[in-house]
Amino acid sequence: MVSQGKRTHSCGDLRAADVGTRVRLSGWVDSRRDLGALVFVDLRDRYGITQVAFDEEVADALRATAGSLKSESVIHVTGTVRTRPDGMINRERATGEVEVLAEDLEVLSVAATPPFEMAAEGVSDELRLQYRYLDLRRQRSQRALGLRHKLFLALRNELDRRGFLEIETPILTKATPEGARDYLVPSRVHPGKLFALPQSPQIFKQILMVSGADKYFQIVRCFRDEDLRADRQPEFTQLDLEMSFVDEQIVWDVVSEVVAGAVEAVAPDRKPTLPLPIMTWTEAMERFGTDKPDTRFAVELKTVGQLVKDSEFGVFSGTVKNGGTVRMLAVPGGASFSRKQISGLEDVAKDHGAKGLAWNKVTAVGDGAEGSIVLEGGCSKFLSPAEAAALVAATGAGEGDLLLAVADSFGRSAQALSAVRLAVGKALDLIDTRRLDFLWIIEFPMFDRDEETGQLSPAHHPFCMPKEEYEGQLEQDPAGLLARSYDLVLNGTELGSGSVRIHDSAQQERVFSAIGLPDDEIQARFGFVLEAFRYGTPPHAGFAVGLDRLVMLLAGEESIREVIAFPKTATAACLMTGAPTTVPDDQLAEAGMELSPAARARLARAEGAAPGGASDAGADSALEVSS
Repeated sequence: MVSQGKRTHSCGDLRAADVGTRVRLSGWVDSRRDLGALVFVDLRDRYGITQVAFDEEVADALRATAGSLKSESVIHVTGTVRTRPDGMINRERATGEVEVLAEDLEVLSVAATPPFEMAAEGVSDELRLQYRYLDLRRQRSQRALGLRHKLFLALRNELDRRGFLEIETPILTKATPEGARDYLVPSRVHPGKLFALPQSPQIFKQILMVSGADKYFQIVRCFRDEDLRADRQPEFTQLDLEMSFVDEQIVWDVVSEVVAGAVEAVAPDRKPTLPLPIMTWTEAMERFGTDKPDTRFAVELKTVGQLVKDSEFGVFSGTVKNGGTVRMLAVPGGASFSRKQISGLEDVAKDHGAKGLAWNKVTAVGDGAEGSIVLEGGCSKFLSPAEAAALVAATGAGEGDLLLAVADSFGRSAQALSAVRLAVGKALDLIDTRRLDFLWIIEFPMFDRDEETGQLSPAHHPFCMPKEEYEGQLEQDPAGLLARSYDLVLNGTELGSGSVRIHDSAQQERVFSAIGLPDDEIQARFGFVLEAFRYGTPPHAGFAVGLDRLVMLLAGEESIREVIAFPKTATAACLMTGAPTTVPDDQLAEAGMELSPAARARLARAEGAAPGGASDAGADSALEVSS
């Protein structure tokens, strides 16, 4: 109940038990119905909606004022709660049994005509983000913000009960490689030098373990200048934590308990069962083609290259001969798919790197023996009866199913067929959207290798501890190393990552060398970390959970923009404020910076293409500065 200022109650409080109570309500005009002698106003705040009645008992002037109210105007009403007449109760509204008979009305703010109705569906994202302050008034947005608040509070309480300290780390810091471009901030007092906004507090939380903090956490803003998608924003919020004297099992247990407790606090009927399942990276890639599998439906990938290595179908046999592989999945009931539907799945495969998508319809299985299985369409005419029987057995396909296959390198076939699997799951409605399938993925490769340059880069970040290695493996065969790293996945979305950290300076320097960092660069970028490790560093491990993604999934949304108060567009622009914008030359000069001629030319071209609007190309160019 709201009981302060102009209000005695919120617009979501009143029930039948309040009949006869004199109340004061404040809020926005959600809707108005003028019936002449009777005016109804639906009054809204973030707690709900209450109907206010202005009938023949109300002064004509007051009723006339109510009849002229504009949508989204802010008003204050005084009146008495009464029961709605029979047949006029709104069962879909918590306050629907009662209404307030108005005695007084004060107009606090008259609203201009909104660019869209609060209850309207199908409003464009651009319009919603331009008028985000209006969009946030909608019940969908209010529910998301309320869920976010309760989840964050529950996480803090769970960690506090386990002895964690909430400690803030710097926002203005040093640029260090963590997998994405940094956002850079020029320094006025150090001309020509720049701070970086943190991609994560990784280095600082490790130094906090050196400092004896033992158990640290914070709910922290992080910044990454990378290409955006539905579950990425240039600035995002994560739950960051670190612990001393622990191994990965303890981290898994603590994070699982904390997340499960927080989910129970906001959605008691959806609390996950502990312990959460664990799967190795290798198993995930084999079964699902991705390290963030959606396990809510049972369709899985099968590796069938050896079954078709001598096939007359050259796409299969040729790929295997050249060192590639063939991956296949069986779509339940997919034999009913039209050629157009299959072409759509082929487009999905191509969009994710495949050259094509082979297919066959299983029209008869018989006893499953060679000769009793009939495949039709696609590449079926090139497959022998023995190959058909082997493929059906390997995939578990049944009569009426559709076999889909990609022949390529392990990585590309996995990526393409994983995307096809998800498309099939959605098309056939195989996914229970109420389920929360949490899953730990462990034993990642230590490094990724660029297929073109051969250059190694950390699969997670360069501070992950490698699993026990053979002597000299880090130098001789680094690509074969596994890391003591782990991800938490929910419904096919990566929620977060963590690892056991390197706590020895010499081993950390060896990892830096393995990814090609020269000694002088190691010292320039990480010298202060290596120096800290010299003064007694406890073994430590940690994790970070992407909270925007967790709220998105709990709220049933498809984009993290829906659960962030003021998000950016897919091109990292704020349509409400117009950011990013240009900065006056004198302000740049004060920071010891100036735009290069090339940057000015690109900015001018961008502004000419989009006069008066925020230009992403211009913003990118503006980062090209010289001291």
